[in-house]
Amino acid sequence: MTDTATLSWVATVPPAALEEHGVTKAHVNGINVALYAVEGEYFATADLCTHGNASLADGYLDGDLIECPLHQGTFNVKTGEAIDAPCSVAVRTFPVKLQDGVLHVGWEG
Repeated sequence: MTDTATLSWVATVPPAALEEHGVTKAHVNGINVALYAVEGEYFATADLCTHGNASLADGYLDGDLIECPLHQGTFNVKTGEAIDAPCSVAVRTFPVKLQDGVLHVGWEG
């Protein structure tokens, strides 16, 4: 588990950006991340599917699972775990906090 006290926090988008689909894309320290709203909590993963060259932010969010729009494999947005084939490699996750009305993504380094 990452010690959140040692992270750099990068401001991204307000929670309202996730209202329509529960997911949106943001740019954090040179990479795209997908931000998710699940039952009042916020999560973030790398935006690129580990199976194919597709944006997870363009996928379908169903509960805590994001379905890749390219091959319909799924990932758990809370853990990054690959759930359904053809996805088999977990996607990177990042801590998220709400501060001053904006979602911040924790970044090591």
